[in-house]
Amino acid sequence: MKDIDILIIAEGTYPFVRGGVSSWINQLINGLNEYKFGIYFIGSRKEDYGEMKYKIPENVKFLKISYLFDNKAIPDVKEKNLKNKYFEEISQIHNFFEMKNDLKKENFLKIIKEFSLSDFLYSDTSWNFLIQKYEKKYEFESFMDFFWTIRNMHMPLWTLFRDLNEMPNAKIVHSPSTGYAGFFAGLLKLKNNIPYILTEHGIYTRERKIDLLIADWYENAKSIFLSQENLLKQLWNDFYVSIGRLCYLSADEILSLYNKARLIQIEYGAPEKKTKVIPNGVNVHRLKEALEQRDKKIPKVIGLIGRVVPIKDIKTFIKAIKIVSNEIPDIEGWVVGPTEEDPEYFKECKSLLEILDLQDNIKFLGFQNILDIFPKIAINTLTSISEGMPLSVLEGFAAGVPAVTTDVGSCEELIYGALNEEDKNLGNAGFVCKVADPKDLAVHYIELLKDENLWYKAQEAGLKRVNKFYTQEIFLQNYKELYDRIINGGD
Repeated sequence: MKDIDILIIAEGTYPFVRGGVSSWINQLINGLNEYKFGIYFIGSRKEDYGEMKYKIPENVKFLKISYLFDNKAIPDVKEKNLKNKYFEEISQIHNFFEMKNDLKKENFLKIIKEFSLSDFLYSDTSWNFLIQKYEKKYEFESFMDFFWTIRNMHMPLWTLFRDLNEMPNAKIVHSPSTGYAGFFAGLLKLKNNIPYILTEHGIYTRERKIDLLIADWYENAKSIFLSQENLLKQLWNDFYVSIGRLCYLSADEILSLYNKARLIQIEYGAPEKKTKVIPNGVNVHRLKEALEQRDKKIPKVIGLIGRVVPIKDIKTFIKAIKIVSNEIPDIEGWVVGPTEEDPEYFKECKSLLEILDLQDNIKFLGFQNILDIFPKIAINTLTSISEGMPLSVLEGFAAGVPAVTTDVGSCEELIYGALNEEDKNLGNAGFVCKVADPKDLAVHYIELLKDENLWYKAQEAGLKRVNKFYTQEIFLQNYKELYDRIINGGD
């Protein structure tokens, strides 16, 4: 196995899912081809993914793919009489997760090395610990729900433990999130004593709370999360918060894409001195081609570039277009992104079109080349209920398209300017609206479409902002300096 410079831990993203974090990883690897990269992809189940969506660059020297919820990995039932050999280590780790003590490296390493998945599933040590936890706090909950919650929560960890021994020698481990990816990076840092960089694109803990509402991988997830008094909901929340805490404590560098996210990281337990902001950047030279293809006439087309999944809240976009159509009958809304990720949600969106009689106004175009899309739309919109720093907004600016978004992630900073006084003085590159509020979105769609002067001012602000503060060159230089400093042993 070849030694590499940077091992990236990709949870549910590159190279199987387009856009977002995957685009960021692809941009980083291709833009810094002087480094040898490795990719460890962590997925849910194999059937949840299709073919790879990205061509693997030549400077990627290692690629491993693992699935955390693969039932084939479950060992046969065997009686495991371990007495209480590992009880102390398990208790110490859980006490850390419950924020009752500090992290003890030796406890993690002993469990990783000696405590098998079979031990976790079938040993008396594991069973005794489970009973103790249940009787102490969860005795008024269904024991079966508690039992399966603990199993679903912990079983993926053994896939990660196994794969620790299959990683190449790396100079840096870099995770684009906390969660299982960041947890694995933290374990690898503890095991091999290598520097660990964490770049959070969104606040994972918050996003997983949203996912629990819409997930179907765990049969009872919706009912558990929706019950305000259910302690199992809190168990999941605590698990994600605790994993995030481990990531923050073990990481050497904790990066975010914008300052608001950095402050949230600190609130969730990140040591402030480790935190830093490195914004995304886009290839403005490539996107200039789309800018040059624009007609002078502003088209009556609003584009939403994103996956058709609940977290993108496509239904709110559809409702907003209905409101706009009452004033601008020939308005068009284009949804540009894959539709196969959540077929049931896509079906619901199509049904909503029929109910609102919008079949002629809204088009689902699937995955498209954005260079072909941007010249044909007047507004680049985003109606998500959670985001980090969306590249699509920056790409739209570089292509000369103002944005109307929900108030998520860094959208307010990108559209109104927040980096410094110079950034603020550039003006507004569109509008930021309330989450899940089609009326608010519609008002601002109409305002931009009907006021040509306002539209051109927003276009100019977006172009100046992205060219001044958010270019790919700035983004790549920031990471090159960080990688070089760590590899060369700098502070």
